[in-house]
Amino acid sequence: QVQLAESGGGLVQPGGSLRLSCTASGVIFGINGMGWYRQAPGKQRELVARISRDGRTYYADSVKGRYTISRDNAKNTVSLQMNSLKPDETAVYYCNVDYLPSHVNYWGQGTQVTVSS
Repeated sequence: QVQLAESGGGLVQPGGSLRLSCTASGVIFGINGMGWYRQAPGKQRELVARISRDGRTYYADSVKGRYTISRDNAKNTVSLQMNSLKPDETAVYYCNVDYLPSHVNYWGQGTQVTVSS
């Protein structure tokens, strides 16, 4: 069984920063990619950023230059530093981890990020 524990969401003013973290526990052997998705009300879930086991990163165009994803393989943790946040980035942010060789994905329970003055 895999558990993903997320933390770091909350309320922030426009232009502010938040740092999200997600730690995997349970079955940790075979962790491959780790990433963050978000889902705003009435919208589809979208990929925000992803990082491979060897550190290669991918960012959605809308967050490039403002968000930074990182991981600590020894602690099975992935983090997302979000700067210059905008109101339309208000969403539930979900941690996602995939495993090899099964390619099974696991999701965290989600953490609310609200950007509002």
